Amino acid sequence: MGNIICSSAIAGKDPATGRLPADAAAQAELAFSNMQRLLEAGGATFADLVKLTVYVKDNSVREAVNGEWLHHFPDPLDRPARHIVVHDLQHGMLLQLECMAVVASETKG
Repeated sequence: MGNIICSSAIAGKDPATGRLPADAAAQAELAFSNMQRLLEAGGATFADLVKLTVYVKDNSVREAVNGEWLHHFPDPLDRPARHIVVHDLQHGMLLQLECMAVVASETKG
C-alpha cells in the first residue's frame, strides 16, 4: 500500500533449505535476516521500520531476540516500537516476526 510495508509471520527458516534450526539464537538471526530481505525487496531498510511484533514460544526465547534487536538497533533513541507476545507456536518454531515499515518517499523537483 503506497509507501507502507506490512508483513505477516516472518520465520527463522533458512531461505536456502527451508529448514528451521532447533535453537532460538539461530532462528532469531535467520528471522531478522529474512525480515531485512523483505524490507529491501520493498525498497526499505531497518531504518524505515516503525513497528515490530515478536511472537515467542516462551520467555526463554527473549534473550535470543534481544541479541538480534540490540545488534540491529543499538541506539535506544532510534528504535522502532516493539511488542513481544508469548504465543503457542507450532512445528519447532520458537519465534516469528511481524513488521511495519514506512518507506520515505522521494521528493520530486
